[in-house]
Amino acid sequence: MSSEVHIEVTHPIATVRLDGPDRHNEMDVEGWRALREAFDELSDRDDVACVALCGTGGPAFSAGSDIGTYADEPETLDDARAYSEAIGSALAAIQGCKAPTVAIIEGICVGGGLDIAASCDLRVCGESSRFGAPINRSGFTMSYDELAPLVRLLGPSPVLELLLGGELIGAERARRAGLVNRVYPDIAVVEQGYGLVARIAAGAPLVNLWHKRFVHRLLDQTPVTQEEREVATAAFATAAFATPASGASS
Repeated sequence: MSSEVHIEVTHPIATVRLDGPDRHNEMDVEGWRALREAFDELSDRDDVACVALCGTGGPAFSAGSDIGTYADEPETLDDARAYSEAIGSALAAIQGCKAPTVAIIEGICVGGGLDIAASCDLRVCGESSRFGAPINRSGFTMSYDELAPLVRLLGPSPVLELLLGGELIGAERARRAGLVNRVYPDIAVVEQGYGLVARIAAGAPLVNLWHKRFVHRLLDQTPVTQEEREVATAAFATAAFATPASGASS
C-alpha cells in the first residue's frame, strides 16, 4: 500500500489516514489506488464496525489530487484516463464500504479532498476548516465520478456555486449547506469525531449495514420493488431477533 495511506484497526474501529502532511495530504495516482485498496480491505472485514477517515498533520484534511504532477510533466490521454479511473474507483470504494464511514476534518478540505469527504456517510470538522474546489482558473476539470458524491450530497446549484465561484467556504456555511454534519472547536474535533465513531460502532452492525443500504437505494429515483420491500422486512426480522431489546435483562 502507498505510504500516502495507512490503516489502523483498534477493534471495532478502523482509521484510514491520509499521510502526506508536507503536501497537505495530496494524493498521486498510487495514493488514490491505495485508498481504494484500504476501503476494499476494510469492507471485507467483519470485525470493523465503523471507519474514521482522517488527514495527518492538522492544517489539512486533504488538498486532493497532486495536480502539480500535470503542471510539471504533461500527461498523455492514457495517463489522464488512468488517474481518473484511480480517483473514481477510490471514491466508489469509500461509498460502497460496508461499515459506516466518518470523515474527521481538520483544516482545509478542497478539490479531491472534498470528494473524499463527500463520499463518507458523515462528516465533522473544526471551526477553522475551509472547503471548496477552486480549480476554475487552473485549466483542470472534475470528472463525473468526482462530481457525483458532491451532487448527491448538496444538489446541483451549491456544487456549481463552489465550482464557478471558486471560493473557499467556512465551517458554519458548510454545515448550513449540508456538507458537514457537525462543527467543533479545532482543539476538540478529533476527540469529538472519534466519540461519534465510537457511538456508531457500539450499534448493532446489521442494523447499520441495512440502514446504509436502504438510504443509498432511495437515492435511486426508480420505485422500490416489492422484492426489495420483502428483503427489507426480512432484514428487520433478522435484526430484531439478533439484537436484545433496549433495557432487556441478559
